Amino acid sequence: MGHLLTLPPIFFLGPYSNFRVGASVLLSDGTFHTGANVEVAATPVGICAERCAIAPIVASMPRPDMPIIRAIGVATDIFPPASPCGMCRQFINEFATSRDLPIYMYGKDGVEGEVVRMTIGELLPMSFGPNDLDRNPGKSEGVGLGKIQEG
Repeated sequence: MGHLLTLPPIFFLGPYSNFRVGASVLLSDGTFHTGANVEVAATPVGICAERCAIAPIVASMPRPDMPIIRAIGVATDIFPPASPCGMCRQFINEFATSRDLPIYMYGKDGVEGEVVRMTIGELLPMSFGPNDLDRNPGKSEGVGLGKIQEG
């Protein structure tokens, strides 16, 4: 499936790092959504390619109607290929329907070069996600807060 992912030409706005990243998300309806990293002067305000590709899907479709993410491809022009950052791993995990969601990482030679395949479960072991909120006994008092014991 990795080579079926459409790798986007890496359009990016990275005037500070000059680190180019493109991402492609394959959905269960057969469509692809792509994204690229966008940097701005206020560094933390930029967005990574993976989140740039996923966010419009989530924003444009009601959750029950959203197609399932079947695979994600991440392309950089370095060797060996780079993996999604921690923030993107968490973001992907939030919208993955399985810990076995494959992430394909492509390096400078694209599909002709080394491709690393890992699952979101391998990239983010022991993760915290939406299912953990349902197990929270203190949920009615606030996410992550249990009753305070006095005395």
